[in-house]
Amino acid sequence: MSQTVVIGEADLTFGDVVAVAREGARVELSQTALKALAEGRALVDRLAAAPTPAYGISTGFGALATRHIDPELRAQLQRSLIRSHAAGMGPLVEPEVIRALTLMRLKTLATGHTGVRPVVAETMAALLNAGIVPAVREFGSLGCSGDLAPLSHVALVLMGEGEVVGPDGVTAIPAGPVLAQHGIAAVELAPKEGLALINGTDGMLGMLILALRDLSDLVKAADIAAAMSVEALLGTDKVFRPELHAIRPHPGQAASAANLLSVLHGSPIMESHREPNECTRVQDAYSLRCAPQVSGAVRDTMAHAATVAERELAAIVDNPVVLLADGRVESNGNFHGAPVAMVLDFLAIAAADLGSIAERRTDRMLDVARSHGLPPFLADDPGVDSGLMIAQYTQAALVSENKRLAVPASVDSIPSSAMQEDHVSMGWSAARKLRTAVDNLRRIIAVELVTAARALDLRAPLAPAEGTGAAVRALRDAGVGGPGPDRFLSPELRAAEDALRSGAVVAAVEAAVGPLN
Repeated sequence: MSQTVVIGEADLTFGDVVAVAREGARVELSQTALKALAEGRALVDRLAAAPTPAYGISTGFGALATRHIDPELRAQLQRSLIRSHAAGMGPLVEPEVIRALTLMRLKTLATGHTGVRPVVAETMAALLNAGIVPAVREFGSLGCSGDLAPLSHVALVLMGEGEVVGPDGVTAIPAGPVLAQHGIAAVELAPKEGLALINGTDGMLGMLILALRDLSDLVKAADIAAAMSVEALLGTDKVFRPELHAIRPHPGQAASAANLLSVLHGSPIMESHREPNECTRVQDAYSLRCAPQVSGAVRDTMAHAATVAERELAAIVDNPVVLLADGRVESNGNFHGAPVAMVLDFLAIAAADLGSIAERRTDRMLDVARSHGLPPFLADDPGVDSGLMIAQYTQAALVSENKRLAVPASVDSIPSSAMQEDHVSMGWSAARKLRTAVDNLRRIIAVELVTAARALDLRAPLAPAEGTGAAVRALRDAGVGGPGPDRFLSPELRAAEDALRSGAVVAAVEAAVGPLN
């Protein structure tokens, strides 16, 4: 039986978001949430009936907020808002992102502070539980006044209009028949409900949480790959000892160094060159020696980003917002995505640097002048065979792409809505490029793993450590071959990428050495 996430009791967790977005967990509105929804709606109904204008309830939106809307036109106002704002273009956004942003918006609706009727939240929950994914396009959000276009595409589906993702997962089909097939009635939006459905940072927040989940696996994999490279290059593990990291007390650095020591523990390859007369090098290159410092900085950046995400997950983002305690509806600027946008950009920088140092280790293993006895490009018959030469080209292309993606989006702004919205966050754009950067980082680490595994095999008859040996075996089980004549390499690189995505490599190493940080 799949997990059920209850909305309106305890705070949502990152695990809840991942479960709904990726694992198809069901959602359920608690009685507390339904009571809050009813209270918030009663307040909105009173304001809608009052002669005093209330933004988004009895007025237009944005630069058109000065127009008072007659009561008989207010249902049309809501329909017009959603239809006009569902203006996205470009490729379809991934279903997991749409499920995450839908959950984020539902979480905020369920507080009662947005003033929507219970039926609106219940219908949104029904979409999630039926596996109906609104078709949302790549471009349309400036990350301010909420992720307006993406959320409008979701709201349009609640109205029985617009498009949903078809059974093939790649094409858009009309929403109305799909809702009817699942017995879900379309909602006719009442005053304020259209605005409440679209005025949030839900898309960028959902993508931030998913990226943090992926990066939590990749930093472990990066430490494993670094340990394999250090071992294959006859480096030393002495620089990872805890006393050296205690004197520079960054928590991420200490965690990464501890991982490297654990994965390298008991390595016969290491033991083969520990004595002074067996090793002529004074210090390893930075890409080996400083691996914990770089990976650790990534971990600390992730910790900061997670703090921001936790705060945003606890937030109520809408404008105007219903203040239930004192019966007011007030305008505010909480929809501005700057806090989320900045950490999304920060994580893109972290991903770029972690990939950059991994590529330097790969290149070192392939260079006969720096690999300490390994054959050129780890080829079987150098000159006849090219070995892993072009795998490093692929890795270098990915590293270069991530450097471009590290250019921040959050420092950009472009005015909109006739200069009413004159400073925007570009947080959606920051989130979109981070997703690409994370996927690229996984491929970069996969190339280092393939290279280091082959290099370790070439150190035979010396054996690797238990931890690094487990990683090699996991790759071989996944379909990554060992040393030998040249062969079609792309499938093996993709197999390594898949082994990272599934968690097989990290799981194999942890089974051998215990949990990693």
